[in-house]
Amino acid sequence: MFNSDPPTSPATADQAVEEVVAQGPSGAIVLAGIATACVVAMWFAFYLFVFLPRGSLQ
Repeated sequence: MFNSDPPTSPATADQAVEEVVAQGPSGAIVLAGIATACVVAMWFAFYLFVFLPRGSLQ
């Protein structure tokens, strides 16, 4: 193809992979933090708007 990158040696590709892996899983950690924050926010909203208006159990 006209727009494809020229072929690289396996050593160069391995080095590129090692550089990416060395940076760590920052994206996965951010995604997990956002998902956790959403779940906690939904729990608080449910608590504030459903449980508290009903009052205490008798």
